[in-house]
Amino acid sequence: RMPEFDVIVLGTGLKECVLSGLMSVSGKKVLHMDSNPYYGGESASVSPLEELYKRFQVSAPSKSMGCGKDWNVDLIPKFLLANRENLMGMFDKRRFRKFMSFVLNFEENNPRTHHDMDPHRTSMRDVFRHFDLGDDVVEVTGHALALHINDDYLEQPCLMTIQRIKLYSESLARYSLSPFLYPLFGLGELPQGFVRLSAVYGNSYLLNRRVDEILMEDGRVAAVRSEGEVFRCKQLICDPSYMPERVKKAGRVIRVICLLNHPIKNTHDANSCQIIIPQTHLNRKSDIYICLLSFAHNVAAEGKYMAVVSTMVETCNPEKEVAPGLALLEPIMEKFVSISNLMVPTDNGRRSQIFISRSYDHTPHFQTETDDILDLYHRVTGSEFIFRDPRDADADSDD
Repeated sequence: RMPEFDVIVLGTGLKECVLSGLMSVSGKKVLHMDSNPYYGGESASVSPLEELYKRFQVSAPSKSMGCGKDWNVDLIPKFLLANRENLMGMFDKRRFRKFMSFVLNFEENNPRTHHDMDPHRTSMRDVFRHFDLGDDVVEVTGHALALHINDDYLEQPCLMTIQRIKLYSESLARYSLSPFLYPLFGLGELPQGFVRLSAVYGNSYLLNRRVDEILMEDGRVAAVRSEGEVFRCKQLICDPSYMPERVKKAGRVIRVICLLNHPIKNTHDANSCQIIIPQTHLNRKSDIYICLLSFAHNVAAEGKYMAVVSTMVETCNPEKEVAPGLALLEPIMEKFVSISNLMVPTDNGRRSQIFISRSYDHTPHFQTETDDILDLYHRVTGSEFIFRDPRDADADSDD
């Protein structure tokens, strides 16, 4: 008799692992498979350093790079907001302080905190005008605090942006120096954390397992065939690599991993930082992001740093596009260039019950990935995900 599961998850990228964990916690019987022998998929941490050189087909690292085992290089590094270099000195402080006071006191259901603006109708551009904020302040607020990837948000209702800025501010208040967190030993630890959670709830795991065919019945997913075995399921969650015929290209991302033996200039020798070069400064449609990590995070050998420069590709010469970011990192010991397609599902999966995540974008934070996880959860379960303490659920079940 063929094994039967409620959900089969293909791929162990962070998004797939989070959803696998959520499904198992909610009582579903889950089988989680990956054709790779390691966790993390596209967002894996590569160690030792020799593996990174091999992956990019570069000759072995020199002795000056230190011990290879001391490196855990994230292929797609991203910071997490903690609740989830202080720029305030350059702002017109008085006006900005009034704006931030408005944001921090803002309550969606309390009109007295709205300054006579409708959060569902007033555009964010009008809110900035209300506080008479200059273009530079708007640019940094929208892109560095609210983490928007373009300026479309300016014409949209202000509620979402106010909530994003509030989250950033509360995260900053929590840790005082930075609103961001980063896991020691690299992001590869995050998927494994969710894998351990899922295992506690009885998930089955098959790594290094070839997926031969996804079987359909009447237009709906029915089973996964792998190495002679057939596993039945009601729903399938996977990353784009498992269903190339059900995804389309929505752009290209260039990432340049740079190994350094020094911090970035003019950052007070910070062991980690995030730099955003706004699109308007470069006559581009996409910001350029620089994410710096170091030996302080156990991702590099002692005294060494790792930076990733990333953006959306807009021309036929992607490396020239990231040049302004690379210029800030010189001298660079070694660099590894990757250009990947940003793949998105062609439909919402409700008919086929096949739910596909989006490829990772060019941003060095998890805002867009969080949105994708919430969207996938909604499509899979039909209900919105509610953030709650699991202990509350235990209390509910006692009633």
